[in-house]
Amino acid sequence: MKQSIATSLMLSGALLVGGCATKKYVQQTAAPIQTKVDQVADQANKEGTDIDAAKKDIERHETGINAAKERAMSAENRANDAKTAADKAEQDATQAQNLSTQNSQAISSLHDSVNSALGNLDDYKLQAETVVPFGFNHDELTSEAKEQLDQFVSQHSNAKRYFITIEGYTDKTGTKSYNDALSRRRAEHVMAYLITQHSIPVFRIQDIGLGNEKPADTGRNRAARAKNRRVEVRMFTADTNLAMAQQPTSQSAQAK
Repeated sequence: MKQSIATSLMLSGALLVGGCATKKYVQQTAAPIQTKVDQVADQANKEGTDIDAAKKDIERHETGINAAKERAMSAENRANDAKTAADKAEQDATQAQNLSTQNSQAISSLHDSVNSALGNLDDYKLQAETVVPFGFNHDELTSEAKEQLDQFVSQHSNAKRYFITIEGYTDKTGTKSYNDALSRRRAEHVMAYLITQHSIPVFRIQDIGLGNEKPADTGRNRAARAKNRRVEVRMFTADTNLAMAQQPTSQSAQAK
């Protein structure tokens, strides 16, 4: 009996000693593994943090790239608009150049036509002249002025090569700018009457308004001022026979 008890105690002690040794072995074996696992976990956490940071950087870069794309598209649109405007300007410039060329050709053609119709201007001599009076601050033709122009044209209706000059004037009353405009209107009305009522070609007439320049009378009274409110009409001709047959004639009427 005592032997059995002793044997049991020995076995129990051996088991107890063996159990402690196994636990210590397990702890020694597991500790490095746990350390490795912890290291791996820390590394994974760090890599996860880096990945999140990288994702945020990528998102920021994508935002910047999208903004850059938008700016690039806007710049491209502006460039297209600028190109369209430049093409339009070039077309307008080409059209203007074409019109300028056409105008130059038309002017040259008109110049040739005038020269052909008139001939050498040096051959033209003063044939006749008349002075058409105007009332104070008026530019309309009176019935007397129209009759005077009718008589002037009828007396020289047989002229073939001729041109007519029309010079409008005023007295010194008023400003220079007003008198210049008034003198032009007076000359234009005379010109319009000759063209519309007597079918004189436009290219045979030259008109100008000279304001109060070249006064016919330098006096300061009413009569002198009336003489200066006038339009002088002159006919020049290169018809030799007509020029020799007729001396320059002058017609005038007193302004009212």
